[in-house]
Amino acid sequence: MWLWIGNTLRQAAWAPLAVFIFYVVAAKGFNAYLLYPWLDMPTHFCGGLSITYFYLSASAHAQPLTGAVPKPARMLMSLGLTAITAVVWEFLEYSSDVLLNTRMNLGVSDTLSDLFFGLLGGTIMVTVSAISWRNPTFVQEAGK
Repeated sequence: MWLWIGNTLRQAAWAPLAVFIFYVVAAKGFNAYLLYPWLDMPTHFCGGLSITYFYLSASAHAQPLTGAVPKPARMLMSLGLTAITAVVWEFLEYSSDVLLNTRMNLGVSDTLSDLFFGLLGGTIMVTVSAISWRNPTFVQEAGK
């Protein structure tokens, strides 16, 4: 059972971790989100890309345990889990503001923008995955 978790962490944990580390360093080390408010949009976009990549990897590695799951179903599930992750992240931002008196959530439009860009990143990742699945030479050509 633990093999798929280890394989997923080895293959894909770097992606969401890199986005999170970038966020912490930019926010806490450089006040980048206060100086450049537009930086929030690409961060959430990259977060959506990376977390969807992580879920796609996890669903592929879990197949020995769950049995064969068609790739379209895994892509849809990964995008759904990305949506849930984005909503949980926004709840954590709100909770941080209420409980710790931070100022991470800037209102409804900020939350909707964050969700939009996170889901856009996830949708792009699923689309790229679908293209590479339907055209195996896409992966080879992209690597050249």
